[in-house]
Amino acid sequence: MKFNLNRYLLGLSFAIDCVESELLGVTTNHGKRVAYVSMRMAKAMGMSDAEIFDIAALAILHDNGLAEERLTHHGGHADRLYQVEDLPAHCLIGEGNVSAFPFQRVVPGIINDHHEHWDGSGFFGRQGDAIPLMAQIIGLADYTDLVCRFQTPDPANWATIHDFVNQRKGHAFSPDLVDVFRQVSTSPAFWYDLHDPFIQAALDRTMSEWTVEITWERVLEISRVFSRIIDSKSRFTLSHSCGLEEKVGHMADHFNKGAEERLKLRIAASLHDVGKLAIPNAILDKPGKLTDEERQTVTIHTYYTRLCLERIPGFEEITEWAANHHEKLDGRGYPLGLGKEALDFNARLMTVLDIYQALTEERPYRKSLSHRRTMEIIGKLRDSGEVDAQIVDEVDRAFS
Repeated sequence: MKFNLNRYLLGLSFAIDCVESELLGVTTNHGKRVAYVSMRMAKAMGMSDAEIFDIAALAILHDNGLAEERLTHHGGHADRLYQVEDLPAHCLIGEGNVSAFPFQRVVPGIINDHHEHWDGSGFFGRQGDAIPLMAQIIGLADYTDLVCRFQTPDPANWATIHDFVNQRKGHAFSPDLVDVFRQVSTSPAFWYDLHDPFIQAALDRTMSEWTVEITWERVLEISRVFSRIIDSKSRFTLSHSCGLEEKVGHMADHFNKGAEERLKLRIAASLHDVGKLAIPNAILDKPGKLTDEERQTVTIHTYYTRLCLERIPGFEEITEWAANHHEKLDGRGYPLGLGKEALDFNARLMTVLDIYQALTEERPYRKSLSHRRTMEIIGKLRDSGEVDAQIVDEVDRAFS
């Protein structure tokens, strides 16, 4: 099938931005700003359209390992999370995660080396031209945005950023790259493009369109990169998306779904909680009862899932199955309050299986539940008309 990599990347960049926002205090659109600055520099240096697409993709994905590293080094706790950016593991994890992405050129080592410094003072001690050029460009844009915030609208910040970059000429940054940055950032329009209201349009103007011939199997492989990020949000959800994907695949086989439909269902399962990356861990990991306000915050995640996925051509069904997994047949679910007429079989299946997966996992306020106890709870939802009775009975038979 034809697959638009731009729309896929930009739709899911929201997920990584949410992780960065919580861990690093960087507002959303950080990945987009790093991509924009990197593309402008790459274009000024005469890189090809394929290379410019790749550097944009890598810039958007550059911090994809943050959530997994946070969980490894901080046990999922929210204290001093800004330190995560200063640990090298997120570079190694991120490099491994992007191996399945269909870049236009072979670009190993870019994510791994984006924290290397020209003078060799980075994580792994590489220096000078031993650092891949794309990694150097992304590193300059990333480091500068983390410290100086490109989106700050005050023109006085433009001079601050120029001073910041120039002071690190020959140390953190290549002298040639500092000169290129100054070249591309001379016009006011460069800075306006980096403001939150305009960054999406700026990327659309700058980033070449790449539509590739790709199989749904490959889309599923790429989507699993994001499902790992999603599941790493909390130690209590380490296997939630992959567990749901496995159960959805099992039930798709059980109901004799066609090959393409089975793959789309698995993709929907792998990405169904992408919006949960916008929910603070202080709420997700809270051991006690949530307040009404906290509960309302949690319900926003399905709305965010829709925002991420609906931008991707070809994901129309996947978006509905993923974003509607908390809707109920009686119309009392969220976020849209859809009724049974608006929920097809696969959306209903996703709802039942998401509940099953969640109940059989440990949570901060309870242990994991057995199949029998889980089905007792789901059975009450069936009897009250909230979930599909036929699907509940088939799930019970399939997993008992």
